[in-house]
Amino acid sequence: MAQQVCLLIHGFSGGPHEVEPLARHLEREGYRTRVAILPGHGPDRANLGKVRWREWVDEACAEAAKLQEEAGMFDLVGFSMGGLIAAYLANRYSVRRLVLLNAAVYYLSPTRFVRDLAERLSRRDLLVLSRISSTPLQAVRQFMQLVRNLKPEFGSISVPTLIVQGQQDPVVHPRSANYLYSAIPGEKAVRLYPQARHLICLEPGAELVFRDVSRFLACRD
Repeated sequence: MAQQVCLLIHGFSGGPHEVEPLARHLEREGYRTRVAILPGHGPDRANLGKVRWREWVDEACAEAAKLQEEAGMFDLVGFSMGGLIAAYLANRYSVRRLVLLNAAVYYLSPTRFVRDLAERLSRRDLLVLSRISSTPLQAVRQFMQLVRNLKPEFGSISVPTLIVQGQQDPVVHPRSANYLYSAIPGEKAVRLYPQARHLICLEPGAELVFRDVSRFLACRD
């Protein structure tokens, strides 16, 4: 039996660390994984304000093309903004199964965000505030353009899809899961995690998410 291959795509203004715990879990399950690094992210974050949304999509397409050439079909995981990019790829490349982690359909619920920020500040967790304040406005505009342009892609997805949503997510509103379930015409399933926030692969209960994802990907079509 050929080794299963999985491409993982991180979110806006983040980096590979957002999905690497899931990648490591899948590797322990026998997968070969590849985590895309989008332009202006990870070690290149200083250039985030200079990048156009299409460059993020093009980089993900290049990674998908490599895997398609190497392995034929591959599995695909997209987190937050990466979920929209993953939808685009699933409609154009040989994707076997698709996982959407807190996909950024309805983003930034103000009430949830303020509550979450207040809790973090009370714990003197200043990392989130630093990240928000250092994100260029031009990059935010590009992110919003990407959402507008790629959101219709969900209506064409035909591959089996797992929709994962943290119900305490202060960045992506949990009703995004309802939208995805209605919009995706192919086979799909939803998993909701009542205590999980946005960075769902870094949460204390992430192992439950990893288990559900690996079970979904282990299914043979």
